Amino acid sequence: MSRIDEPLHDIDLNERAVGHTRIHLEAASQETTTIQHITVSGSETQIDKEDKDKEEATPTADDDSTKTIYVDFEPNDPRNPIYFPRRKKWAITLLACFSTLVASSTASGYNLGFGSMTRDLNATEFQATEGLSMYALGFGVVPLVTASFSEEFGRQPLYLWSGIGFLLMYIMVGLAQNIQTVVVGRFLQGAFGSTAATMVGGTIADIWSPAERGLPMSIFSIVALAGNGFGPLIAGWIELNPRLEWRWIQWIQLIYAGTYVILIPFILHETRSTIVIKKIAHRLRKKTGDKRYRARVEDEGVNLKKLIWISCTRPVYLMLTEPIVASFSLWFGFAWGVNYCMIESISMVFTTLHDFNSGQVGLAFLSMIVAPLLGFCTNFYQEYLYKKYFPTKGPEARLYLAMAAGVILPGAMFIYAWTSFPHIHWIAPIIGITTFIWGIFMIYTAVFSYLADCYGPFASSALAGQSLARNITALSFPLFTQQMYHRLGIPWANTLFAFIALLLLPIPYVLFIWGPQIRRRSKFSRVVMEADEAKAAEEAKRAQEQSNSAEV
Repeated sequence: MSRIDEPLHDIDLNERAVGHTRIHLEAASQETTTIQHITVSGSETQIDKEDKDKEEATPTADDDSTKTIYVDFEPNDPRNPIYFPRRKKWAITLLACFSTLVASSTASGYNLGFGSMTRDLNATEFQATEGLSMYALGFGVVPLVTASFSEEFGRQPLYLWSGIGFLLMYIMVGLAQNIQTVVVGRFLQGAFGSTAATMVGGTIADIWSPAERGLPMSIFSIVALAGNGFGPLIAGWIELNPRLEWRWIQWIQLIYAGTYVILIPFILHETRSTIVIKKIAHRLRKKTGDKRYRARVEDEGVNLKKLIWISCTRPVYLMLTEPIVASFSLWFGFAWGVNYCMIESISMVFTTLHDFNSGQVGLAFLSMIVAPLLGFCTNFYQEYLYKKYFPTKGPEARLYLAMAAGVILPGAMFIYAWTSFPHIHWIAPIIGITTFIWGIFMIYTAVFSYLADCYGPFASSALAGQSLARNITALSFPLFTQQMYHRLGIPWANTLFAFIALLLLPIPYVLFIWGPQIRRRSKFSRVVMEADEAKAAEEAKRAQEQSNSAEV
């Protein structure tokens, strides 16, 4: 089996003598490979992480030149992403989250320009809606490749090049002379923007330990959901200005997206530890001329054809065969589809029932900004529960608020359904929307944190799998939103969604109760469980030895 399928292995280690220099090899469990760490002892110069000149130390002339020397981080090495300084971690986290804000605001802000776009391009509203759906399709399909590529080739290059492509698509849409060009441009923009959807969770997992991951993941969830409100909030007033309208929605979004791309090389450093190790090994070979210095990942040869096959199929495989990924994909996929229905329907509801103009409709999307902030506040309680119950519940301690969200989602849809009447004040459906997005925030945080904890080095692929399901619903739901609302009426259409949410309510409770047994049966999450158990046993053994030494 390839190392890309089974990244964690127990390796028998020993001490090898090379000439007069002894190379001590010890296991390291960082990221997706087991890499051996070298220390050149005796009279030789030690490879020191803080003194780059000392990296030129080589074995003596009578060494066996065929011996491979595998490189690893020093203990607490600041080059190891998990040990980056906190200021650097936060800079990376905030810029990565800003990319998510840009991508999500671009997804929804597009809708507020439908009026002038359909007029200028002689298109129907359904054709314009295809642009919203195609963006979601690009978001869902492309991570099947990029998520696993990031695990093999690093995250920073994908952030940079996808960001550049994302910027170019603003130009394509903004200059479009027909609706077909807009739809194609939106698909490609969603494809480039998908990096911000699936890779940020992996980046956070790279640099934050599970105990520290809650706050960064909350910020990520805030911007992912608040962006859906931020984009229309601005776009509504741009559309209202007859001198700006839909094209200027693209240009203004281009400006703040360009700021993000410019900052990538300076702030968004590589966080994939295996890639960092490869760079260190390359630098050692270049400085010393000794080709024996290698990163173990460099010797785990996977041909390009097989790599592409695995990259495209592993997220789908996880989504279809892993109960945890499949159940979250079903539940969150439905909730995300309803979210896109709301993005599509809010304009119709408030213009039809309450005579809002496009600027005022944009203000209605403030509810999608307030709700994530409310979720951020309640997430502190989730973090309290996680720290309190993690020793006994494990990763399932991430699911307390997700269980609450199972009740909140159908309740919110009932509120939105039966307050959508002209004689009921517009604040009532706003409360329903806010409550619904609050519930989605709880699920969003749980999905990313729980999958990262359960799947470790496979987190990006697991997230890409559920992202595919989530964006398939985001693709399809807007295409029937208008027809469903017109045939069933606003109250009964939303009531249908509420009843489906009730049927899906047990999912977080099942995972909370039987999650450990489900993970134990998974060949992917079982690897992470066994590694965690081995680490805990080693720490307990070390603590016992220290206690015994203290008694002596």
